[in-house]
Amino acid sequence: MKLTFTPQRWDMVAPFVTAGETVNHIDVLHVTLEHEGLAGRAETMGVDYFGETVASLQAELSALDPPTIEQLDREAVHTLLPPGGSRNGLDCALWDLEAKQTSGGISSLTGITLTPLNTLFTLSLDDPDAMARRAHEVPDLKRLKLKLNAQAPLDCLQAVREARPDAQLVIDANGSWTPELVMASGDTLARFKVALLEQPLPLGEDGELEKIRYPVPLCADESCQSSCDLEAVADRYDAINIKLDKCGGLTDALAIREWCQQNKKLIMVGNMLGSSLAMAPALVVAQGADFVDLDGPMWQQCDAEPSLEIDQGCIKPPHSHLWG
Repeated sequence: MKLTFTPQRWDMVAPFVTAGETVNHIDVLHVTLEHEGLAGRAETMGVDYFGETVASLQAELSALDPPTIEQLDREAVHTLLPPGGSRNGLDCALWDLEAKQTSGGISSLTGITLTPLNTLFTLSLDDPDAMARRAHEVPDLKRLKLKLNAQAPLDCLQAVREARPDAQLVIDANGSWTPELVMASGDTLARFKVALLEQPLPLGEDGELEKIRYPVPLCADESCQSSCDLEAVADRYDAINIKLDKCGGLTDALAIREWCQQNKKLIMVGNMLGSSLAMAPALVVAQGADFVDLDGPMWQQCDAEPSLEIDQGCIKPPHSHLWG
């Protein structure tokens, strides 16, 4: 088994603005595992709010010694590395390699049939008029995710809803709201038919959501990194946002998916931005999900090759030459 990794930069088509940052480009790591003439690939960028960078991922992967790499399998990866970007890169590359070694590919390995999925499309944080204008410019995209902070979020919501009465709306606060704003906004969110409120309170400060009855479903993102966090947030959230970079790959993502199904939690499958190579394994987890948020390639000036086919927000399953 041979491990190689290559940094890659993707430029955004426009600034991607959230409550916490403005992103003009992303730096990612392409991970490749080669064995007996076949190569498994993956893309990872880590979790920036935990301080992960391409440099830190490279250092973590470089620390693995050759005998360890020779014996690498998915079970070993989960004992070697914690949840995060390095484990995600290795885990998804291993899945891809094994899929190439298996008749039927990733569907045969997981028992999950891949079908086309409709993704949310993110509207960057802006003033109400600008967000409404952007929503109006994409009439063919029927699922919209609004990045909103604590400054006039309901004004932005109203403007977008008036511009797009036909669209499903999800709000992502990225932990920027206060408990007072959350409690005061519930009825308005319901009136404007918000389908989901994602991570309204900061990581570590969401105890006030314990066992409340809120007018719209609440979703954990930063508050639930991996399967290890599920029980801790079970009484605070109605939904879990599964991201491969957070949980450390497809293996743990599938475990979270199964837990959500067993515990009657809504499932969102999200992304940290990234190319088609980053989204492809997430499409496996996203089969049957309540909310699919895999619009990363739609925000990029160029993409991995071959790319996912995305038409009016509908993502087709990946070609085997891309992943799986």
